[in-house]
Amino acid sequence: MVNAKLTLTVDEAVIKRAKTYAQNQGRSLSAVIENLLGSVAPEEEVLSKDIELSPVIKSLMLRQKVDLPDDYDYKKELEKIRDEKLMVSLQA
Repeated sequence: MVNAKLTLTVDEAVIKRAKTYAQNQGRSLSAVIENLLGSVAPEEEVLSKDIELSPVIKSLMLRQKVDLPDDYDYKKELEKIRDEKLMVSLQA
């Protein structure tokens, strides 16, 4: 990959919000914009142009990154939630 410089003209308020967003994500603004451009202009077309993504899928693609601890075990969390639901149903 060869990096190239790109000059954009963008509203100052948008730039400020974008910088804050990038900082909150622990990324540079350049990385965020590169990721965005890559998602709207993929190198290879994965889906047929005839397939339209559902609004739910589109909204999921725009969600912020979630940082989980390295030792996070989703199976244990699901088990805990299941057990809590079981206890509530038993108490009813």
